[in-house]
Amino acid sequence: MQFGILFALMILAAFAEVISIGAVLPFLGVLTAPERVFSHSIAQPLIQVLKLTEPRQLLLPLTVAFGITVLVSGAMRLGLLWAQTRFSHAIGADFSISIYRRTLYQPYAVHVARNSSEVIAGISNKANTVVYSTLMPALTLLSSSMMLLAILMALVAIEPVVAFSAFAGFGGIYVLVILVTRKRVALDSQRISFEQNQVIKALQEGLGGIRDVLIDGTQATYCNIYRNADLPLRRAQANIQIIGSSPRYGIEALGMVLILALAYSLAGRSEGISGAIPVLGALALGAQRLLPVLQQAYSSWSSMSGGQVSLSDALELLDQPLPQHADEPLSVPMPFQQSITLNNLAFRYTSQSPWVLEGLNLTILKGSRIGFMGTTGSGKSTLLDIIMGLLQPTVGSLSIDGVTITPQNYRAWQAHIAHVPQAIFLADTSIAENIAFGVPLDQIDQIRLRQAAQQAQIAETIESWEKQYDTLVGERGIRLSGGQRQRIGIARALYKKANVIVFDEATSALDNDTERAVMKAIESLGDELTILIVAHRLSTLKNCTQIVELSDGQITRRGSYAEIVDPKAESF
Repeated sequence: MQFGILFALMILAAFAEVISIGAVLPFLGVLTAPERVFSHSIAQPLIQVLKLTEPRQLLLPLTVAFGITVLVSGAMRLGLLWAQTRFSHAIGADFSISIYRRTLYQPYAVHVARNSSEVIAGISNKANTVVYSTLMPALTLLSSSMMLLAILMALVAIEPVVAFSAFAGFGGIYVLVILVTRKRVALDSQRISFEQNQVIKALQEGLGGIRDVLIDGTQATYCNIYRNADLPLRRAQANIQIIGSSPRYGIEALGMVLILALAYSLAGRSEGISGAIPVLGALALGAQRLLPVLQQAYSSWSSMSGGQVSLSDALELLDQPLPQHADEPLSVPMPFQQSITLNNLAFRYTSQSPWVLEGLNLTILKGSRIGFMGTTGSGKSTLLDIIMGLLQPTVGSLSIDGVTITPQNYRAWQAHIAHVPQAIFLADTSIAENIAFGVPLDQIDQIRLRQAAQQAQIAETIESWEKQYDTLVGERGIRLSGGQRQRIGIARALYKKANVIVFDEATSALDNDTERAVMKAIESLGDELTILIVAHRLSTLKNCTQIVELSDGQITRRGSYAEIVDPKAESF
């Protein structure tokens, strides 16, 4: 509907251009030869309506009429510019939002496999490129084509041979420029798409590791990385802008030469200079309209060609499939009354990569505390990701109370789960919003919030601050200590009231006393809570009902703490 309105506006704007060009003929005619205009048959209805008696009396109404047509034409072009710009940016917003939404719904394996800088560049820079280098130029090209057709028709009606000659000459120059520059534009388009990703990557790596950058004094290195990405990007963008704008100046000079030649030719006619001026003025006005429109059309082609690769990248992100549950309400938790079972489970990330897990068979009873131990690379975190429904088993299955977890029901299983990782993600918002993560501020349950903070052994610390739960944590929790960040992560899991909590080395930043207090609080939550723990300190696993040791993706031992762990060992 919006495009239909915009298209109608394009037609009206083109019609207004024709009227403004046509209106200059009688205006210039009444200035140079009023008697001829006064005696013309077309002027008679106006003369009778206004009751004019002398040719000179036509000057005022024709001046007013010409002024009105020029103002209306300008207003129509301004309205068309407003509508095109708003329409393009509205589509761009839909485009960007849809890419972001589709990206968030992708499986965890997809996120692990690709570089986040490519996605961020696609959502931000390349979505903008779609607006400025595809949508707006495409609409401009469409409106310019309609304008060109309307202006050409008006000029043909005035002086057909000159009109066709001018259009063919000007159009031929632009076609020649397109043929000469299209390879350069294609290369610059690829450069822009690639370097946009590199710029985002350089920013993420330099700012994301700012602590190490400052300590190591590697600012110059990261500045060079950024410069090596940004300079080629700017050069490619400049090349496309130069190619898009440069023909204009030669064309304008050629247009003036054409007007001079036409003036000389018309002056030699029998009507003399007075008869030539109206035609010459109309053609000059038409050329003044024609040349910018031709330049707009060419510049739009140049922009669209320069943004072609970025458009392709953005469309690829837009083509990401949405899962079935994307448009459905939050899943109702599936029944979980008995156990979590791994049935001959194996996993690898791709068909070419090695197996991360092989032949796992394990039953985890509801309400149990299971500790996982093993060296780095043994598969502990991958196993937890499968249990949490983030990864699908390559072979075998994960089942809950005998029901196999599939892509159709994994959201119903995840409704039971809360995850506390070693590196807690904290948004640059308040303590309350970070504990009740993903819950709108006005919907946070304050009683539940404080209860979760108390159970995580951080309520006393928060309530000693001036703004208490409204305290801002800073980007990635930079204003908090490591122990405080992890306790907020634990409070987040407890606020969710999940009955399965996964701790992936979540207490590694806590001192021994605080860790014991937190674990004691968690263990006192009741027998309905199932806890899965990967811990840095073996003492954290002391109260687990079962400990599972992994090595090279396989379960090598399982049993109680006393059976598995050397009493003298403190960590591994």
